[in-house]
Amino acid sequence: MKISPKKNSARPVPVRVNAGETFGELAEIRARLAAADETLRAIRSGEVDAVMGAGKQGDRVFTLEGAGHAYRLLIESMNEGALTLTADKTILFANQCFATMVKCPLEEVTGGSFRRFLSVADRALLRPLMKRAAKTGSQIQVLLHAGDGSLVPALLSIRELANQGSEQVIIGMVVTNMTEARRTEELLRALTNRVVEVQEAERGHVALELHDTITQMLCAVLVRSQTLADTLPASEKTAKKEAVKLCELLGETAEEVERISRNLRPSVLDHLGLVAGLHDASTEFSHRTGVSVKLTCVELTVRLNADTELALYRILQETLKNVGLHARASHVTVHLTKPAGFVQLSIHDDGVGFNPEHRLARRKDKEKNGFGLLGMRERAAYVGGALKVKSNGRTGTEIEIRIPVPATVAGN
Repeated sequence: MKISPKKNSARPVPVRVNAGETFGELAEIRARLAAADETLRAIRSGEVDAVMGAGKQGDRVFTLEGAGHAYRLLIESMNEGALTLTADKTILFANQCFATMVKCPLEEVTGGSFRRFLSVADRALLRPLMKRAAKTGSQIQVLLHAGDGSLVPALLSIRELANQGSEQVIIGMVVTNMTEARRTEELLRALTNRVVEVQEAERGHVALELHDTITQMLCAVLVRSQTLADTLPASEKTAKKEAVKLCELLGETAEEVERISRNLRPSVLDHLGLVAGLHDASTEFSHRTGVSVKLTCVELTVRLNADTELALYRILQETLKNVGLHARASHVTVHLTKPAGFVQLSIHDDGVGFNPEHRLARRKDKEKNGFGLLGMRERAAYVGGALKVKSNGRTGTEIEIRIPVPATVAGN
């Protein structure tokens, strides 16, 4: 490797020792190592304008115009990793923060390939982003393979740098260590999961109280009221009429309490499984709102685990609730399918639709619907699944939930 010194540099130019026969092979190796060390030192201190290295198409010159002293001071003071790369991912410059992040000496990072820190999959994802970095810049999350074998979650922010007077493409990259962010996300996820567990336990308790206490009391009052209405003489038409109305109102109240109890903790889901639970929720919604619901389900010969069944049931429940409140739809279709390795629930309505990205933008929407959509996402994530929303004013709204299932379930 050759270096081009800056003009008026106070430090002498590194000289390659011309090993001869009198020095021997050992002296030649030592001289090459000394020259390499001096080259790296000169690059890091900003004493050179360019580095020449051998490549597949012959010698190549890598200019270091962006590595001036003031620039280096700024970059080294950052709490983020910073790199400049060629288009083929050769590292022209790296700050100490990045070297610390990947647990490698700085001299081993500079001049090497950034590809060494990426998996094959991440390399494939990064390649097109590097190509379009000049137009819009881009970001990607990857797992960096550190020198000690550990994996470091990182966010790469990529942008092409101005490189006047040269046709060579130089890429600037800021590398953010996401380890703490991932840890915080995991803690929040665990807290959310715990909230869901407590919420379901409390719902079950309230449902049991409603069914075993309130409903029974209402039924007792209904029987006594019916007896009173029957014993009133025919001459007491007004009183008898009011007694009959009271019986009807008590009957409707008992049915509503029972409906609330079923929604809080659906016994049909516990005893008969997911398909029966989805059918019960769809039928109840259709009878209550007049909106047509068409349900098609693949045959499940093996029960899913309880958390997965409950998540899918709750998401359907919340979706139908939103349809009834906001969509102004006439028809809803629900499909339960089993793609390879997954169970999938798709819910589509022909209503007015909405913009999923703007749902949380306004406080009013947040209070009415935002936590419903957020809650559905958390429900899916709780069992390792994912939720997608597609919506517009022409075709209504489609919600798709995919949850991984064991092979014994996926293949039945």
